[in-house]
Amino acid sequence: MPDPLEVEPLADEPVSVPVSASELAFAGRVWDIRRDTFDLGDGPIVRDYMDHPGAVAVLALDDDDRAFLIRQYRHPVRTRGWEIPAGLLDVPGEDPLEAAKRELAEEGDLAASEWSVLADFFTSPGGSDEALRVYLARGLTATAEAFAREDEEAHIEMRWVPLDDCVDAVLARRVQNPSLVIAILAAQVSRSRGWQSLGPADAEWPGRSTPRGVTGAVAASADVASPAARG
Repeated sequence: MPDPLEVEPLADEPVSVPVSASELAFAGRVWDIRRDTFDLGDGPIVRDYMDHPGAVAVLALDDDDRAFLIRQYRHPVRTRGWEIPAGLLDVPGEDPLEAAKRELAEEGDLAASEWSVLADFFTSPGGSDEALRVYLARGLTATAEAFAREDEEAHIEMRWVPLDDCVDAVLARRVQNPSLVIAILAAQVSRSRGWQSLGPADAEWPGRSTPRGVTGAVAASADVASPAARG
C-alpha cells in the first residue's frame, strides 16, 4: 500500500491517444455528433459523441448571500427546472468571462463588479466533450435596460433564494440541473473556507471545449483533427 504522504493530489490527467479517423456524423444547429476511431493499445475503438462548443454559467450572489435563480422549460427532459444563468460559447472569439457577463445580463438583467471562477467540469464526459465553467458574480446591480427575451427564455421565472435554502433543495433532490447543483455545493463549501478556493476570473481553462470553427491539433498518428475539432 503506497505511503499516503507520497500519493499525488487527486486530479484528472489529460491524455493524448492515437486517433486514426475522425468524421462528422451529424451536423446540428447548436452542436454536432462526431465519430472517432482511436486506439488504447488493444485495437481500434469507435465512439460517437457530442462535439460541443462549451458553455459558461453564473452563480450570482447578493450581499445577503441570496442566489439569483431562473426557472425555464427544458424540452428534452420535459421539465421547468431551476437553473443559474448559463449559455453556450457560440460567439466566435468571445472570451468566456465576457460570455458569462452577457448571459447574466440577458437572463437576469444584472451586472456584477466582482467575478471569480467557482468550478470547472465536464457535463457528460462519456458522451460529450462539453466543458462548462461556473463563475461566481458579486457586487450586483441592475442593468440599465431589461433584455428582450424570446423562445424558452421569454417564459423565464426569476427568484432570489438564500444559499442555505438552495443547498437544502439540492440535497433533497428537488432540483437537478447540473450547473446549479455543482455551483451551489461548491459555493457552500467555498464560503465555509472563507472563499479561499475561488480562482481569478481569467484563470486558465485547460479543459475548455474547442470553439466551433476552430481546428484542433493534428493527431500524431494520423493527420486528422483532434476530437474537439470542427470542420
